[in-house]
Amino acid sequence: MAWEAETALTGPPSGRPAGGGPLSSPPPGAMTYRYTTDLAAVRAVVYRYARQAGLPEPRAVDLVLAVSEVAANTVRHAKSPGALKIWYDTKEIVCQIQDEGTITDPLAGHRQPSLEANGGHGLWIVNQVCDEVEMRSDEAGTTIRLHMDLPR
Repeated sequence: MAWEAETALTGPPSGRPAGGGPLSSPPPGAMTYRYTTDLAAVRAVVYRYARQAGLPEPRAVDLVLAVSEVAANTVRHAKSPGALKIWYDTKEIVCQIQDEGTITDPLAGHRQPSLEANGGHGLWIVNQVCDEVEMRSDEAGTTIRLHMDLPR
């Protein structure tokens, strides 16, 4: 099992680099939560929706970790409020985090950072635990969508 975890952490990146055109609009009825600094509330909301959607406990914890990492980047780097949207259907749950910050590296999170690196670990972990990660960033801000497949 340890070998599998190590392989997952050093394997090829998941998701896609930034770009690829605009993201589709969230569906009507997507839950919206605005935050500034209270990441405990963000984690609680994500956990509740993940379990409600049908994610097993370990995957719900993974999604909470991923959203928390991205939301912490909003607090740390964007210096603007963040907006979390969550929706799900029978196939997947999606968490979208949006803020006014800009990510200039289109491959952020897609390269494993060295152990000595001062940053870059959070987005890399996000790409490892989510089934798909979409990132768009320009002068207007950054939107990151985290997808997790639901069990059949």
